[in-house]
Amino acid sequence: MTSRKHLCQIVPPYLVQRLNAGRLDQDNAFRAARTEHLTRVLAQLPAPEAGETAAEAGDWTVYTANNGTDLPGEKVRAAGDPESGDESADEAATGITGSLALFEEVYGRDSYDGRGIEVVMTVHYDRDYANAFWDGTQLVFGDGDGEIFQRFTKAVDVIGHELSHAVTEHTAGLVYQGQPGALNESMSDVFGSCLKQRLLGQSADEADWIIGAGLFTESVQGVGLRNMLEPGTAYDDPTLGKDPQPAHMDDIYDGTDDNGGVHINSGIPNRAFALAAKAIGGNSGDGAGKIWYAALTNGAVTTDTDFAGFAAATVAEAGDQAEAVTTAWSEVGVTLSSGSPAPDGEGPTLVRVRRSGGFLGRTKEGAAELAPSAAQVATVRNLVAGGATASKPKGADRYIYEFEVDGRTVVVHEGDMSPELRAVANELLES
Repeated sequence: MTSRKHLCQIVPPYLVQRLNAGRLDQDNAFRAARTEHLTRVLAQLPAPEAGETAAEAGDWTVYTANNGTDLPGEKVRAAGDPESGDESADEAATGITGSLALFEEVYGRDSYDGRGIEVVMTVHYDRDYANAFWDGTQLVFGDGDGEIFQRFTKAVDVIGHELSHAVTEHTAGLVYQGQPGALNESMSDVFGSCLKQRLLGQSADEADWIIGAGLFTESVQGVGLRNMLEPGTAYDDPTLGKDPQPAHMDDIYDGTDDNGGVHINSGIPNRAFALAAKAIGGNSGDGAGKIWYAALTNGAVTTDTDFAGFAAATVAEAGDQAEAVTTAWSEVGVTLSSGSPAPDGEGPTLVRVRRSGGFLGRTKEGAAELAPSAAQVATVRNLVAGGATASKPKGADRYIYEFEVDGRTVVVHEGDMSPELRAVANELLES
């Protein structure tokens, strides 16, 4: 599942605006032009044959834009090549090698598309460019402006962050807006931090949980772009202002800036992950990281999943760690009550489905008592927690499904059923 292509940048627009008033307009113009270009190019690409992959697993190539804006630019180094002597290119090579190894060795994923596609990266993008981004086809890194930011390849978690945007795009496809967009940003911080901790050999307790440590120049009063464990504390600088990230749902940003606060509100799920990782213990990537990755990729999380829906999906995947994960989400104000699963040990959960309509107009019902962590429970709870309302019928003589869990119901027409929801309905109706 993929979402509409979008430009995912690690430096949020509100910081770019403070950095250079004209830079945000330039970035927005680039985003629009690049999106239009990508749409034209992607529309002309032939569909891959069955079993075809774009490259061997672990393949990557680093290019340089030579401080221009043409992408991908001039080839500098590819997988298997010795160091180039270009500091940014070699840092990008180290970061992407580690990132691909994390996804393959820990999560069993072959590159960002799951099929071994080559990762394309460009360094030395533009002049004084203080950002890094994933544009739908490749990763791009600027050299920084030298006043606030240093080169963006310097922080390995930035490289992991951008590659993770590609993973999210090719799995749940979380839209880059509102709570789903904040989850999109958070997933990138999660796996970027797991990469950094893995390369440093750190446990969750030993980690600093800072995203982009080392990016700021010495003139900035701050430690990095974000603090996952303590959102809102990463910087407090006369030029940049104070880190605006909330740590709890009570303080969630509900404005329209930053695509509805995707870089701001990501602090809430970021803290939930850090708390869960520390509670589970050990290496974050192998502990909480596996739970978060499973939730992202098991089909229960869709393009518009909100915080509560994603929390439900993580608890459903947590197994023996369900209580630790539930507590972590509760501490940031995302409660696992009516619309979300309870930890194991609190008794079975009753899930019902009622199918009506169809050519014959017959009604059939089914129900089952399932473990709170069961995937079927998470699928229905995600549907209900998302605030879904009755969809409009598509076509005639099709079935209408009414799902119930935790005393809450939602109606879905057959044409709007996801494969996962259809499987749950069929299982319950046959029980």
